[in-house]
Amino acid sequence: MGDVRAFRVEDPGRLLSAEHREIVGGWTSDVYFAKTRDVLRRLGRLDAEVTAEVFAREGGVFCGLEEVRRLLVSVGADAQVEALWEGEEFEPREVVMRIRGRYGEFGLHETTILGILSSSSGWATAARRCVEAAGGLPVLCFGARHVHPSCAPVMERSALVGGCSDASCILGAKLMGREPRGTIPHAAILIAGDTLRLAEAYGEVLPPGEGLSVLVDTFKDEAEESLRLAEALKERLTAVRLDTPGERGGVTPELVREVRYRLSMAGYGHVTVFVSGGLNPDRIRVLAEAGAGGFGVGSYIAHGTPRDMTMDLKEVDRRPVAKRGRLPGLTPTDRLKRVI
Repeated sequence: MGDVRAFRVEDPGRLLSAEHREIVGGWTSDVYFAKTRDVLRRLGRLDAEVTAEVFAREGGVFCGLEEVRRLLVSVGADAQVEALWEGEEFEPREVVMRIRGRYGEFGLHETTILGILSSSSGWATAARRCVEAAGGLPVLCFGARHVHPSCAPVMERSALVGGCSDASCILGAKLMGREPRGTIPHAAILIAGDTLRLAEAYGEVLPPGEGLSVLVDTFKDEAEESLRLAEALKERLTAVRLDTPGERGGVTPELVREVRYRLSMAGYGHVTVFVSGGLNPDRIRVLAEAGAGGFGVGSYIAHGTPRDMTMDLKEVDRRPVAKRGRLPGLTPTDRLKRVI
């Protein structure tokens, strides 16, 4: 435990989130794994060959494999890993990952491995439920503002694994080899003083190939503002975004239906009605039926319940083991694939 007692946070002005080197160094682990390391070293058993299995207490969408892989590579673990592919659904108590190797090479990082898989799978599961509710319509993740910035890119990457079409967090999208997507906020329109004036300038600075989508609930009636923009911008306008706050009743099916109807009646059927603001799967289904053509989801994905992951040792020195209440030996499964 000498290294734990000697560890000091050197920069008192730093951000409070863990850095890469601190995670790899084991400083985000529970201290009892450091104690386990030291005790096993004293007993000469730190290098015991073990097989560990990870399972979740409830079902969901598996995510976090790539980050666990990078962690194990970074700490130099010579381990064999089998797992589900990211994006695959799993059942309650189903084994989602199996790690074989010397305990001392990865045991200290059990906390980190479980945390990665728990949070990532929770976000991916929430995203998948929204995507399923949308029935093929695009769902963009706008969740970065709802979580700590240190995990915002992980959350948005998980949402993409879960099936979201795009993510607004720059780093989250880039980590998946994508370009971030999202329109401009109300702040830009408020500063410009007029939605159309802002939309025209916005169209001039957009990257090539990115559609012009504009909020229409800042100053005027949503249907009125939508028609005003469509008449001025014609084919340049690809979508209007409804984000009406709860103080004004929020985005209702009736509002979506009216905006969609009036745009189509005026000859602007190409303009999509994009909806955001407090969405969940139930609201997405209702608004899709009313004519919405896309959704921006933030808090529901960002607040996705982590999957309660557990790691059990099932073999030590090739012998089946288990604590009381669990079955010793490897759990039968034909779904795991060798990933390391």
